[in-house]
Amino acid sequence: MTSQKYLADSKMFEYDKHYRECQQQNKPFIKSKINPIHGNYTINVDLMTCNYVFSKSEQTIIEKLIHDEILFVNSNCKNPFNDYSIDEEVIWIDGVSITHMDKICIGIYDLTQKYDD
Repeated sequence: MTSQKYLADSKMFEYDKHYRECQQQNKPFIKSKINPIHGNYTINVDLMTCNYVFSKSEQTIIEKLIHDEILFVNSNCKNPFNDYSIDEEVIWIDGVSITHMDKICIGIYDLTQKYDD
């Protein structure tokens, strides 16, 4: 069985199941859901499910990815980018365009697998 890199627009029980699978497989838990307030995506990344933390350099890479998305959303979408937070174990991004949601989720996931043995 192939594990999903992230789960999008799902029901709560599906997110719970995915969280448990991430714990069992030592993978990051990444979910995205459309925010009905502004119509863009909210992305949550939780590394508590795996044996990994983001280094300062990885946090900088993610910060650049988010900054590029802020520029895109604020110039191309009707609703402006909302907010974000990054630390070594948790990322929260609110305001990601549907155009880039998949790219951002997969990019963050792949970053955590870069040094996986």
